[in-house]
Amino acid sequence: MGRIRLNLHIFCIGAAGYSLMEIVWRGFTHWSMALTGGICFLVLYHLYGVFSHLAMWKKCFIGSAVITAIEFAAGCIVNLYLHWDVWDYSEYPFDLYGQICLFYSVLWFFLSALIVFLADYIRGRKILGGRK
Repeated sequence: MGRIRLNLHIFCIGAAGYSLMEIVWRGFTHWSMALTGGICFLVLYHLYGVFSHLAMWKKCFIGSAVITAIEFAAGCIVNLYLHWDVWDYSEYPFDLYGQICLFYSVLWFFLSALIVFLADYIRGRKILGGRK
């Protein structure tokens, strides 16, 4: 499988997974969250391949930081610039412009372990053409 096709499949897995998580957690989602989730998983899939030697907690920290940063960028676009009001974390403590907050960053730390396992599984099992 070519690199473009692999990246497209990885993106789609992230888009579907992120959307499903949102539906389970909040009861609904928005198409912009599918894009955000696809980008997050694609970035983390490749980062976890580069940093495969790191301890799990370090990978989870990277995952939390990457997801939080991408969510902040997406929030600035869809909520602050376009005024779509997809989410608002301004009621949470330690929020930044209502787009990200400490609670969800910590939650992403723990959920990143699942992302590490999924990325390693795809890469190690050569599913979708992933490489070890």
